[in-house]
Amino acid sequence: MATPSGAAPAPGFARVDGVLTCRGLSLERLAHDFGTPLYVYDLEGIEERVRRTQAAFRDVPTLVAYSVKANGSLALLNRIGALGAGADIVSLGELHRALRAGIPADRIVFAGVGKTEEELEAGLGAGIRAFHVESRGELDLLSEVARRRGVRAPVGLRVNPDVSSGDGHEYIRTGHARSKFGIPLNEAEHLYLSRADDPGLDFRGVDVHIGSQILETGPFLRALGAVLDMVDRLIEAGVHLRYVDLGGGFGVGYDGEPGFDLEALAKGVVPRLKERGLQLVVEPGRSIVAEPGVLLTKVLFVKETPGRTFVVGDGGMTELVRPSLYGGFHRVTPVRWREGAPEVLSDIVGPVCESGDFLARDRTIRLPEPGDVLAVEAAGAYGFTMASNYNARRRPAEVMIEDGKPVLIRSRETFDDLMRGEVIPPQPGAPSGGRGASGA
Repeated sequence: MATPSGAAPAPGFARVDGVLTCRGLSLERLAHDFGTPLYVYDLEGIEERVRRTQAAFRDVPTLVAYSVKANGSLALLNRIGALGAGADIVSLGELHRALRAGIPADRIVFAGVGKTEEELEAGLGAGIRAFHVESRGELDLLSEVARRRGVRAPVGLRVNPDVSSGDGHEYIRTGHARSKFGIPLNEAEHLYLSRADDPGLDFRGVDVHIGSQILETGPFLRALGAVLDMVDRLIEAGVHLRYVDLGGGFGVGYDGEPGFDLEALAKGVVPRLKERGLQLVVEPGRSIVAEPGVLLTKVLFVKETPGRTFVVGDGGMTELVRPSLYGGFHRVTPVRWREGAPEVLSDIVGPVCESGDFLARDRTIRLPEPGDVLAVEAAGAYGFTMASNYNARRRPAEVMIEDGKPVLIRSRETFDDLMRGEVIPPQPGAPSGGRGASGA
C-alpha cells in the first residue's frame, strides 16, 4: 500500500493491513511498547548498505570508514564494524565511541578542523590509521606531539579542491574556497614537499570531502581529478602516498527519489586508483543509516486556526533538528492508514516553545487523530545524534530491529539524567549541609 505522499516506504518498511511495519513488526506496537518519541532502526537495511558500498569498490583495496557523526549509537557502530568497516571520527568522544563499539583503531581516521592536543595524544596512543590534518598549525602541533612521544604520526592532508557540490544547503557544502574545511591544493602540495622529512610525520595519504547529500557523481570526479594531479606531481618529486580518501556525502532519496549511484562513481574512481597503486578510503554516513531509520511521534492535538491546520506531536526539533536547521525534508506519514480520512494541508509541529519547532510545513497528510502515531521517514542520520535537551526535554529511546526482534539499544533519558553533574552551591552565609540538585 502506498504512503499518503504517494511514494513507497524505504525497503524494510512496508504496510501490513494498513499499518506501517519494520521487517514485519508493527511500528504502532513499537510506539506502544517503548513510548514516543522513538527512533527505530532497521539493522538489516543498514548492513545491506554497508555491503553495497564495499562491493561497489571491491576492485581496489578499500576501507569503508563509516562517519560516526551521522549516528553514533554504540549498537549500530558495533554491527557496522563487525562487517569490516572502520570509522571516520571528528572528536575525542567519537574516538571513545568507536573503540568501545569494537572498531579496531587501525580502521579509524580522525578528521575535524579543531583537534586539540588531548585529541592528538589520544589518537596516537590508540594507534589510529591516520589523522586528516586541516591546517598548517594543526600539522605543526601534531608533529610536536608525535616527536615528544617518540613516534611518527600517520597523516593525510585534507585538501580543499574548490569544487562545488551541488544545490544542498550552504551549511553542508564543504569543498568550496570559502569553507573552513581543508587546505588549498597549492598549499597542501607545498606542505607535502617541505615536510616530507619531518621526524614527527608519516605522510600516508590525501583526504578530500566536498560536502553532504550529493546526488551526482560529477563533483566527486572533479575533486578526484584535482587531487590525483597533485598526487602525480608528488610522486615525481619522490613523495609516495598510499591512499586517497574521497570522503562521503553520498546523498539519499528523502522524497522517494533515487539515491546516489555508488556503482557509477566506482567506475570513474577505481581504474584511476589502480593504475597508481593507491588504496581508497570512503566515509559514508547518511547513505548507510538515513533511510533505515524512522522517528515515531504521537499526535497530541489537531489544532485548527484560520487558514492553517497544525498537527501537534510529542516529537519536534529537540528530536530531529534537520527541518529547522537545514530546511531538511522528511516524508511524514501516519503509521495507521485511516481509509476515508480527509487529506489536509498542515504543519506538523512539536511541543517545543519555538516557532522553528516543526518536522514539516505545508504538507498534505491524511488527517490523523490524537493518539495516532506518525512516522518521520529517513531519519536515521543526523537525528538522535543532533538531539538536544532544550526545554529540559529528555532525549528519546532507540530501538534496533535485528533478526525480526526489537532490541532497546538506548533507554529514554530520565529526569535525573537531565541534571547529572549539576550542583546547587550553598548560598553565601547560609548554614552548611545543603544538597546539590544531583550528585550522580
